Amino acid sequence: MTAPRNVTGRPLSCWHDRPVPITIQCLCVDAIDPAAQARWWSEALGWRITFADDSEQVLEPPEGSPQDGVAPDLLFLKVPEGKTIKNRLHLDLRPDDQAAEVARFEALGATRVDVGQSSEVTWVVLADPEGNEFCILRALRPDEQ
Repeated sequence: MTAPRNVTGRPLSCWHDRPVPITIQCLCVDAIDPAAQARWWSEALGWRITFADDSEQVLEPPEGSPQDGVAPDLLFLKVPEGKTIKNRLHLDLRPDDQAAEVARFEALGATRVDVGQSSEVTWVVLADPEGNEFCILRALRPDEQ
């Protein structure tokens, strides 16, 4: 069997057996109105806005929470154009109660969207006020934790 290769044709390294000196600092989201997006996601996730100016807004987990310093920040960046196609990257959110969280997100202004998922999937696809898709997953069963 041939070893897997990267796009340049070189064999892939086995990074899994040694630490990689890199951290994902933030996920960047283009936004027409970064302030409105940050406020919406802050309310939806219970995260805090830690930096704000006209062109960008940063959300971080609550200070001192188990996610603080672990989960990547969300960085909303001002762009002139609106979203036109399906996201290439999206958030998957795992709640304790899927139905309750879907209802809560919809009450905040999220909308259900069809991105081609079948009716048998265990997640719900929603979009934020600027149309960015994200998923609310089912709660993990005790045997999956």
